[in-house]
Amino acid sequence: MTTIRCLTLAAATLATVAVLGSAQASAAPGCGGASWYALTSKTASGERMNPAKLTAAHRSLPFGTKVKVTNKRNGKSVVVRINDRGPFIKGRIIDVSKAAAQNIGMVRSGTAKVCYQIVG
Repeated sequence: MTTIRCLTLAAATLATVAVLGSAQASAAPGCGGASWYALTSKTASGERMNPAKLTAAHRSLPFGTKVKVTNKRNGKSVVVRINDRGPFIKGRIIDVSKAAAQNIGMVRSGTAKVCYQIVG
């Protein structure tokens, strides 16, 4: 009976590590496409989207996570808070508010190649 319990506990531990590892991998820093948006509807977190605030949408990072986003073309960076889900366009990794886009110089182009890293 003790052997069965040990094997069950070991299997459960491995399953937990696999699930947590995959969640952390999907939230790992990355590079890819970004766009900006300036809606005033409610975000996935329940708060109203404010284009004047430094916020962003990410597919899997927890709401409230602070992320440093850097425009690869000009090196400008901004720290945003994740408060929405998206983007839902292939090749894009993050959508930023209009204010954040202004900070990194991508309003006119609408999109940019960026890298991001979690800062808090």
